[in-house]
Amino acid sequence: MAAGSVDVLAVVPARYASTRFPAKIITPLDGKPLVLHAFERTRQATLVSDVIIATDDQRVVDAVRPYTDKVMLTRVDHATGTDRIAEVAERLSAEVIVNVQGDEALIDPNTIDAAIRPILERPDVVMSTARHPLTEPEQINSPNNVKVVCDAQGLALYFSRYPIPYVRDAGWGGETPQCHWQHIGLYVYRRDFLLAYARMPQTPLEQLEKLEQLRVLENGYKIAVVDTDYRAIGVDVPEDLERVRAILEANKEG
Repeated sequence: MAAGSVDVLAVVPARYASTRFPAKIITPLDGKPLVLHAFERTRQATLVSDVIIATDDQRVVDAVRPYTDKVMLTRVDHATGTDRIAEVAERLSAEVIVNVQGDEALIDPNTIDAAIRPILERPDVVMSTARHPLTEPEQINSPNNVKVVCDAQGLALYFSRYPIPYVRDAGWGGETPQCHWQHIGLYVYRRDFLLAYARMPQTPLEQLEKLEQLRVLENGYKIAVVDTDYRAIGVDVPEDLERVRAILEANKEG
């Protein structure tokens, strides 16, 4: 895994507690703890220099230690995964920090690389993320799917649980163009910005939408957004785990 002259650290936050799916992060999947799948797929990203699992519970450390020693025990009082990532960034010296969700067992290494590139190539960007097209009305209208709209330079204008943009007419003289995009919860930060961001107070729009990334926009910073066909499948309930397991089995057969 070579990242050239820039040290890129990917952190996989692995909080033990889960209201809807207790201990999901270490639930066995294909013979390994769930979080280890995200860890191993992240290691396949060519721009990532190192990967570490960050957890709040010794049980997660014990579950992954037979497979890797790249695990760090962090404080238990973090309000968000971003705060946990920031603690790791404070303790280490990587210039770029990648936040990969611990329940993303199918995370695409190419999407991780694509999200890192704007940070390496654009000095004006302090944070980057990814999105994929949304076309099904049910998915577009679901508040569980966060939507994002961008400007002509690929910078985020706004994130919302509402189906932005609102399409007033049936089309622009014809078929409505692709205009709805789902945000993927993969984040890349410049280290100094991440540390500053974690200390910023919550902002009004962030509190209304319950979306942390709005704090960045409300404070006037730029978030680059890359397009991808990868559709994230997070594990929130046991049924999600079965979906992921079926995909892994199908990939083996293919």
